[in-house]
Amino acid sequence: MLFRVGVNLGDVIVDGDDIHGDGVNVAARLEAMADAGGICLSRTVREQIVDRLDLTLEDLGEVVVKNIARPVHAWNWREGPPASAAPNAQVLARPALAVLPFDNLSADPEQDYFADGITEDVITALSQWRWFPVIS
Repeated sequence: MLFRVGVNLGDVIVDGDDIHGDGVNVAARLEAMADAGGICLSRTVREQIVDRLDLTLEDLGEVVVKNIARPVHAWNWREGPPASAAPNAQVLARPALAVLPFDNLSADPEQDYFADGITEDVITALSQWRWFPVIS
């Protein structure tokens, strides 16, 4: 089974058992644009990782997506060294993901388990990919 992942940095609103907001909507649209087994990133995510990770990202440009008022600049992640690397250069370290715990932003301390559960679910889902290790 191959998964598609859309990654966006934005606001998320928790409403009971439902989550919504611009951040969720953009991530869902990016997921649909990702290759099978691939990851599609928004501009905000790329800006955060561009100098930290040595990844090959294919620029998809500004894309108009359903239910989003403005175009979204998107990149597809490709496995392997960047095109700018020398053909015989060895990549010394593989990219890794770090998952930080989610904070309970509500005033109800009984909702801490929800934030912990989301963190654990994200770590579990990402750890099933063989391309990179997940750090929790």
